Amino acid sequence: MSIANTLEIIASVPTLLKLRKGFAYRSPDEKDSLLRRVEEVCAEFADRTAIIFEDEEITWGELGKRANRVGNALKDEGISPGDVVSVMIENRIEFIVAVLGIMKIGATVALINTNLREEPLRHCITLINSKLCVFGTEVTDAIDSVRDQLALEDGTGFLAFRDGDDEVPAWARDLAVLSHNQSDANPPETQEITLGSTAMYIFTSGTTGLPKAAVQSHKRMQQAATLCHTAGLRCTEKDRIYLSLPLYHGTGLVIGYGSALSSGASVFLRRRFSASSLVADVRKHNVTCMVYVGELCRYLVNQPKIGDEADTPLRTAIGNGLRPDIWDEFKSRFGLKRITELYAASEGNVSFANILNKDRTIGMTSAKVALIKYDVLEDEIVKNEDGYCVEVGDGDAGLCLGQINKDAAFEGYTNKEATEKKILRNVFEDGDAWFNTGDLLRTVPVGFSLGYPHYQFVDRVGDTFRWRSENVSTNEVAEILNGFDQIEISNVYGVSVPGTEGRAGMATVVLNKPDEALDLASLGEYVNTQLAHYSRPVFIRVQSEAEVTGTMKLVKTGLREEGYDLSKMSDPVYVMKPRTEEYVPLDADFLAEIQAGTAGY
Repeated sequence: MSIANTLEIIASVPTLLKLRKGFAYRSPDEKDSLLRRVEEVCAEFADRTAIIFEDEEITWGELGKRANRVGNALKDEGISPGDVVSVMIENRIEFIVAVLGIMKIGATVALINTNLREEPLRHCITLINSKLCVFGTEVTDAIDSVRDQLALEDGTGFLAFRDGDDEVPAWARDLAVLSHNQSDANPPETQEITLGSTAMYIFTSGTTGLPKAAVQSHKRMQQAATLCHTAGLRCTEKDRIYLSLPLYHGTGLVIGYGSALSSGASVFLRRRFSASSLVADVRKHNVTCMVYVGELCRYLVNQPKIGDEADTPLRTAIGNGLRPDIWDEFKSRFGLKRITELYAASEGNVSFANILNKDRTIGMTSAKVALIKYDVLEDEIVKNEDGYCVEVGDGDAGLCLGQINKDAAFEGYTNKEATEKKILRNVFEDGDAWFNTGDLLRTVPVGFSLGYPHYQFVDRVGDTFRWRSENVSTNEVAEILNGFDQIEISNVYGVSVPGTEGRAGMATVVLNKPDEALDLASLGEYVNTQLAHYSRPVFIRVQSEAEVTGTMKLVKTGLREEGYDLSKMSDPVYVMKPRTEEYVPLDADFLAEIQAGTAGY
């Protein structure tokens, strides 16, 4: 380890002590929230830039006023503290304005994935009993398609922010117009918000069923933003953060924009990520920090190198999913001095952060965690003769559990049954309770680290996989595929694709009429209508019958191992090629491109 790294670790001690104090137990009834810090930032840095987005630039002072006007307008619409308002807007200033306005009046914001359509979209808006739906006109068609299935009245239940020259539909009202003449004073409700109250719902795909609403308290939001700003990015009001991740996710909103809200840093906001534009954007807008997910980093290192890409103001990055195999190249190619890799679950009670800048690790945690033995092939936890779990040795991969206690409460989901399924009880002794992350981690040696063990992410387990930076529930996708009139049953799982992050979706299906050819055109249209782009199976394999276990569970292990390798099967396999919306037969030539990592996924 270098002297510079040792000095950096020593210099981190005050920050660690401050964070430890900040993460100490505080009563959920205590009145405090990140929104109080937002008011301070908007006043202290009123004339400094808050957001740059496309052709618009807004100061902190104006951002605060616009959020206040929206919040006060929503109060006139009958929204009270504790009510839930759904927000479905693409990355743009209006998203931030809406979210801050809703939370500042003590209401809860439900972050709706802008890729959702049909049943998953209806489910999310309905699940958390939304009293209003605030949407961007860029997703009007999506909202309109489920509007008659929601418990919201036309006119009063839908408020819209225009996107460019779009018109607000007749069944909604223009929120910019409604809020224009409202008071821009800070709502008094902000000062009454308690740490234990719910700030937002973030929807996450679990191992079964439709998306679940993970509860995010104001305490968790405040702690996460403080951690990422002070110990992760280590940014101030003089920094600028590059943010292109979707704001409906915790990484984009809480980690990325939360760091700006906590520090006063400005944000260069993109509607969508563009690998080819990053270096030019960073130079043009003097960006010093960036927020990433692993797939974004892989796109960047796979881009042809143009000049000295390390010669920019960019110095630090924060995010999750950066795999060890591209870590060093990403860091050196773009001249990064710090990478703060994070690990956490939206609904979980444990998080890790690489705040000591140790390469290729997710860092350390202040929570009490355990890595237990897990049989991947049998998809089950290994227990000893007494029925308790067994911890793995140093360096071995184990299922990560986070102990549930007063300092690490498990907030879970809105659904109590779904929450209970994530809790393991009587793990090491009778009566204990642990949150099951569903992920395999291992400890790694990193040298001098102030006595904190460091960890590395290994893989997900069970029936959830990650693709296009999104968690995909195999059961949810299978349920929808089973609705296609030719499919009797489908078995969905993730498969590796060289040169990409995560796993692509693959479905093995059994047809109602085995002698009838699969209608590829109709299947493609059905999949593209019913599923978000990231959850659409890339590969479809047709079998004559489904293999099940003695307890009638679909067998996935052998299918995962065979994947889409035509040499390992005689079944027909179909593929949805990049930037297309239809399935075609997978042939040897395109298989070779996939295996060489040149297929374009």
